[in-house]
Amino acid sequence: MSSIPEISVLIATYNTPFQQLQRAINSVFNQSIQDFEIILVDDGSTNDPGKKLEAFCKKHASRIHFFRQENKGQSNAINKAVALSQGTFLSVLDADDEYLPQHLQSCKEQMTVYDLIASTTQTIVDQPGDYFVPDRLDPERLIHVDDCVLFATLFGKREVFLKRKFIDGYGADADFYDWAKKHFRLGKVDLRTYVYYRNNPESTCEQMKVKLGKKSNSPQIK
Repeated sequence: MSSIPEISVLIATYNTPFQQLQRAINSVFNQSIQDFEIILVDDGSTNDPGKKLEAFCKKHASRIHFFRQENKGQSNAINKAVALSQGTFLSVLDADDEYLPQHLQSCKEQMTVYDLIASTTQTIVDQPGDYFVPDRLDPERLIHVDDCVLFATLFGKREVFLKRKFIDGYGADADFYDWAKKHFRLGKVDLRTYVYYRNNPESTCEQMKVKLGKKSNSPQIK
């Protein structure tokens, strides 16, 4: 691996169960492209008294750069990861999801055409309603995940991420994508090399759906 990695994989975690986070990191280790670094920012987790994560990161210190901060939210943690990264390309991964082995290679191949991409996912659900999430512009309306820009599927050239920070709150991914469309070459591509676990009842999307009373197998689409 060169002194400057080709790809920086950015992970923010907050109280993610260790087994899920380990699964996410191992999926990066198993990539067909091996010239990468992982920037892992723990956003004030309180669920690891045995320090399993710290021990795991020390074991893989040559590949994982591990940082802790007070709880400031996912966007802030990813912004910190961007600032600490060195890669020519940056890729995001949610701590409770995973990449298929060809994900980074498939994304990198798109960079001959685009500066930043979002991609479709291989979505894991328990019921049909899990495919639908609140629309960031109208939370009362549910839309299919294939029609969303998902934070963790973002992959792009370093300069795109350095131009603007992610905002706080729901829809930070789509907000960033909409801004970037005005300045760079963007594409939503159908790769399905990102495994998105939508069957997580603790996810932000699912908590919003519960609050809105939209936890059902047959979502009401306006």
